[in-house]
Amino acid sequence: MLNNDKRQRQYEQFKALHQRTEAFVMPNAWDAGSAKILTALGYEALGTTSAGFAFASGKRDSCGTFSCDEILDNAGTVAKSTGLPVSADLEAGFGASPETCANTIKKAGSAGLVGGSIEDATGNSTAPIYPFAQAVERIHAAAEQARQSNIVLTARAENYLWGKPDFDDTLKRLIAFADAGADVLYAPGLPDLQAIETVCQALDKPVNVVMGLSGPSWTVDELQAAGVKRISTGGSLARAALGEFVRAASEIKNYGSFGYASNALPDATAAAYMDSADD
Repeated sequence: MLNNDKRQRQYEQFKALHQRTEAFVMPNAWDAGSAKILTALGYEALGTTSAGFAFASGKRDSCGTFSCDEILDNAGTVAKSTGLPVSADLEAGFGASPETCANTIKKAGSAGLVGGSIEDATGNSTAPIYPFAQAVERIHAAAEQARQSNIVLTARAENYLWGKPDFDDTLKRLIAFADAGADVLYAPGLPDLQAIETVCQALDKPVNVVMGLSGPSWTVDELQAAGVKRISTGGSLARAALGEFVRAASEIKNYGSFGYASNALPDATAAAYMDSADD
C-alpha cells in the first residue's frame, strides 16, 4: 500500500485532471514495466487493464477470469511502480450485491489506488446486464464507499459490449449512475461522435471514452470537442505489444531472419525506463 501522504496527493491530482478544461489520456498498463514506460513518456495518470493482465498471465479476458484479490494485487503492483494516480479496472465489482461492490472499492483504496470502475455487466450471457434498479443500487453503494476511501469512481454502462445497442437505456443508466454518486461516466462502444457528444451534453460530470479498439477512431482533439474529459486505451496497448511479439517470432519461424531486431527497443533504453523514478 502507498503511504497516506503520497496517495492523498495522487487522489487530488486525479480529481484535478477531471476538472480542468482540456481532455487527458489515461493509458492502461498491465504490469510494473508497462507502467514505468508510460510514466516516463509523460502521461499524467494510468489505468489498469484486466485484458492486458489476462494475456500476460496466459489467460483469456473474460468475466470471472480473476478474483478480486488477483486483480487488486496486479493493480497494486502498477500503483507501486509509478508516482502517477492509478485507476483500476474492477470489472463488475466481483459480486452482484451493492455491499460487495462497496467492499471492492474499499479494498482498492487499501491497495493504493485512487480510482476504480464498476460496470453493470453480469457475466451471464443469457442476462448480460444487471436490471436498472440493481445496477443503480450497486453504484450508489460503491460511490458511498469511494467518498470514504478517496477513490474517483467510474460507473460503466456495458450495453454496447453485450449485444444491446440501446442508446436510450444506456443514457438513462449513465444519468442514474451520476445521480447515484459516480464521479466519471463511461459507456464503451458508443457508435459515433454524435452519440458521444449527446452523452457528454446530458451529463454534468466527466465522461470517459476508450480508444484503440476496433471500430471508429477519433483523435484527442475531436473527442475533446465532443465534450469528452478522459480517454483510456483498454487492452489495446497490451495487444499492440503482443502484435509486435507475434510478428517478430513469426519472422524467425517462417523466414529464418531477424529483421525485427532493427525496430526493437535498445537494451539501454529499456533499462533506463525500468530505472526511472516512481515517486
